[in-house]
Amino acid sequence: MRVLIVDDHPIIVAGCSAMLAGEGGIEVFDARDAETGFSAYLEAKPDVAVVDIGLPGASGFELTRRILRHHREARIVIFSMNDDPIFAARAIEAGAKGYVTKNGDPYLLLRALQEVVAGRVFLTPPMAGRLADEAERPVDNPLSRLSVREMEILRLLGRGLSLAEIAHETGLSYKTIANACALMKRKLNARTPMDLARIAFELKLT
Repeated sequence: MRVLIVDDHPIIVAGCSAMLAGEGGIEVFDARDAETGFSAYLEAKPDVAVVDIGLPGASGFELTRRILRHHREARIVIFSMNDDPIFAARAIEAGAKGYVTKNGDPYLLLRALQEVVAGRVFLTPPMAGRLADEAERPVDNPLSRLSVREMEILRLLGRGLSLAEIAHETGLSYKTIANACALMKRKLNARTPMDLARIAFELKLT
């Protein structure tokens, strides 16, 4: 199995690499941001990619979408610190085949890779249960009101980028970014881009 890990935390990369190497028959590559991660994916052609959400530059969601535009059959597992089921739902919507949190049993990542490479979708039973609960009860999580694209823009606002900088970062037009911000203000009861940036920080998107 050829595995690409895209994560900007050296300790995470080293730990995952050591665990996977100990299993035998697994070759690991790594990259530290979305741009180099995309290039590494095209070059290494891994069986599966492990992608963090909070990458420098574009997020793991955006990297997932970008990879899938070039390779529709790509198998991607999102590996994140955030255990909010909304993030798992958005990961699957973006095209990922699995979602694993970094604060769980590290061997869940190995299991996720095995399941995803076999063509299945992987969510831990607790996460799957929480997603089912979210679907059944009235929406009370602000993030549930946002699309994957809006979450990406909100994250970049939280990092302090201007609308023009976000347009450049995402490859979208300034007008598209401005319209998305106007829509998010209504969804999140915010008045200014600064309010949106504060919300991003409070929701741990940055």
